Amino acid sequence: MAKANNKNWLRGKGSAAGSKVTFLELFFDLVFVFSISQLSHALAAHYTPLGAAEAGLMTFAVWWVWIFTAWVTNWLDPDKMPVRGMLVVLMMLGLVLSASIPEAFGDKGLLFAGAYVAMQVGRSLFTTYAMTRVDRANTLNFIRITTWLVVAAIFWIAGGLLEHEARLIAWVIALAIEYVGPAAGFAVPGLGRSTPSDWDVSGAHMAERCALFVIICLGEAILVSGRTFSELPISGLTSLIFVTAFIGRVAMWWLYFRFGHGRAAHRIEHEETPGALARQAFTYGHIPILAGIIVHAVAVEFMFSHPHETGDVGIAAAVLGGSGLFLIGNLWFKGATSGQLPLSHLAGLVLLILLAFAAPFIEIYLMGILATLVLIIVAAWEYRSLTGTSAAPTLH
Repeated sequence: MAKANNKNWLRGKGSAAGSKVTFLELFFDLVFVFSISQLSHALAAHYTPLGAAEAGLMTFAVWWVWIFTAWVTNWLDPDKMPVRGMLVVLMMLGLVLSASIPEAFGDKGLLFAGAYVAMQVGRSLFTTYAMTRVDRANTLNFIRITTWLVVAAIFWIAGGLLEHEARLIAWVIALAIEYVGPAAGFAVPGLGRSTPSDWDVSGAHMAERCALFVIICLGEAILVSGRTFSELPISGLTSLIFVTAFIGRVAMWWLYFRFGHGRAAHRIEHEETPGALARQAFTYGHIPILAGIIVHAVAVEFMFSHPHETGDVGIAAAVLGGSGLFLIGNLWFKGATSGQLPLSHLAGLVLLILLAFAAPFIEIYLMGILATLVLIIVAAWEYRSLTGTSAAPTLH
């Protein structure tokens, strides 16, 4: 009986319904969009080297808990009541996690760490039980994963009890353990290690999950800039910055969705070891994409608040870095799923580096316009290259 009940919690593989993203998964994502908004505001409010390191660590943590859940729902069916209950609990914990972000390195450190650990370890234990006597290979996988997460949890909780730089160090160790895990096959003495063939995932589901998350994050970034614009006095400059921010997000959308998402789904579906490719393209490759969206949102805030600033290296890094990180992520993502590095993206990165040398002499709003122009050039170049209307090459 237990076998039959457990099996009912799994998705049906090999069918369109089995790879479909459910409404509950989209509902779940909204909590993490709140996290992205919190991260961008926290970075803008504490824009120092230490503040950037703290925001970066929390970005890695938020992404990790989200992508691990996306992997789990690739196997478990969110339309089944036990799985649905698990996701709802994770949503509540995710809301606690998101709400604690502004004070994660202050009074709410233990709250942040406790919510994170409860999500990671709790979800992994649930999935281990769901796989029991149904899929032995994945049962062992999730036992190994749980072991790694429990070890990391020691450092998360310890960091929550520590203060200042000691907390940052403990949490860096915890994240390092979790990020090394997949690359190490979650090796555990006595249980061996996972192999790429063990991770039989639905490429269509994974691609759609990540694509929907990216588009929701881009939409949230547009809404934030719209809200900021509505609170400022109307002027030609603020209108220009608002339009620039909007066009920049549209260019990001185009770069990711026009030739990236669909090709990735097709490639993974026909890959002999889809898990290895999914890990490379989605688990790791989407981190710079997410970071680029967050830093770009911070850059837009600076463009509104300090449009005529010149010579500030930190603000210039945000304005150019948001576009640069997004291009790096797409370069990684598209290279992993197509076997080719788009020359347009490499050229865009070179242009942003050249702009960095001129940054001390350019006002922030104008630098934002130029960074957006780079994204437009890259998008147009890629479109012409891949539609055959230009002979622009790609690197192999």
